[in-house]
Amino acid sequence: MYFTELGDYEMNNHVVEYEPDRRIGWEPEAGRGHPNAAPEASRQARWGQRWSFELTPDGPDAAIVTEVFDCSRVPEDERVDIDNGSIWVESMNRTLERLDGLCARQPGAAATPD
Repeated sequence: MYFTELGDYEMNNHVVEYEPDRRIGWEPEAGRGHPNAAPEASRQARWGQRWSFELTPDGPDAAIVTEVFDCSRVPEDERVDIDNGSIWVESMNRTLERLDGLCARQPGAAATPD
């Protein structure tokens, strides 16, 4: 991943919810290159924030995808830093637009990343 304030780094994602064809959820943990992954880090490597995709059937070959960011288990000071997740809305919209583009151009076939 890349974030202006941190540069290049990795995140380790732990799947915490899975319902086939309906939902997948994961909790990220700071990985290689992330300052919170260092043993001497003052912040936790895993805050408890949860990302998920919810899929709602919309016909025989379609689904409505909703991306969810849940920071209810994140320490209050961290929630303030990320504006309770509001800082991610634009990025989430771009992710859903890319996903829609991948799925729309390959009807009936599994989408593969570029």
